[in-house]
Amino acid sequence: MKVLLTGGSGFVAVHCLDKLLTRGQEVVTTVRSAEKGQFLLDMHRGKNLSYTLVDDIAQEGAFDEAIKATQFDAVIHTASPFHYNIQDNKRDLIDTAIIGTTGILKAIKAYAPSVKRVVILSGFAAIVNPGNHPKTYNEDSWNPITMDEALTTTNGHVAYEGSKTFAERAAWEFVEREKPGFTLAVLNPPMVFGPVIQHLKSLDDVNTSNKRFLSMVQGKFRPGDTGPTLWVDVRHLAEAHVLAIEKEEAAGKRFLITCGSASEKEIGDAIKKNFPQISNRVPSELKDNKTTSVDTRRSRDVLGLHYTLLEPCVVDVVKSLLEHGA
Repeated sequence: MKVLLTGGSGFVAVHCLDKLLTRGQEVVTTVRSAEKGQFLLDMHRGKNLSYTLVDDIAQEGAFDEAIKATQFDAVIHTASPFHYNIQDNKRDLIDTAIIGTTGILKAIKAYAPSVKRVVILSGFAAIVNPGNHPKTYNEDSWNPITMDEALTTTNGHVAYEGSKTFAERAAWEFVEREKPGFTLAVLNPPMVFGPVIQHLKSLDDVNTSNKRFLSMVQGKFRPGDTGPTLWVDVRHLAEAHVLAIEKEEAAGKRFLITCGSASEKEIGDAIKKNFPQISNRVPSELKDNKTTSVDTRRSRDVLGLHYTLLEPCVVDVVKSLLEHGA
């Protein structure tokens, strides 16, 4: 199978790339710079991997040349902004997410009739209802945020939730309206934890989800900073991407991908237990509250995922951060 993977140097995408190549797939990935592309080639010497440059996914036609270049069987779209450092909600988050998603779907429909499955990385942000949590979340849940709320909020997290919600809705609407020759599957993970293997110029570039680990390792974490968190191991999420392009029964479905809930105390305790040399950096008064429950039966039954426990993931994250000089 020949696969186009967008955003190939991102935290989730580098793990997807590893899974794809391990399974013998041929991969073309999009990156924003030759430096990042070469980093991936060096990481996977001898594997069937190439890259192409896509500088700005929010530009109309951004993916056209990449799609035209070869005959793909499947596309995995992970490229989308995830940060809260926002000056303009529309420009920095919402447009990039929506245009990036609809742009690649338009390009596939126009130039790649060989593509049979598209997998899009959405997020729990498109599922959560912060003002009225249901007893249990599942794939039928949608964030009720309006475009006006997303455009006018001064809360970066709320704007991010809007960007993921509108981008995913736009993808489903495109498939329903345009009736392309491919089927769509969407993955909706919460915070994604896991070892850092992507290209980093400095620790400032650590992905948002792993920053809480970094702040604990550096002795900068303040109790109550995060509260309870739904999470998933990045390696499970990467496997889910691959399974979603391989399994016919994944077509037309959303998948809530999560290992469950983790409190900051559980994370801190795991660090202190396994890394006694830095245990004094972890605050003693960490919160142990849990978040709402989730139903992950679809990801287990359809994709066949088996989720891991928190502690092994914490160990792998902290090891990788220490190796990067934390």
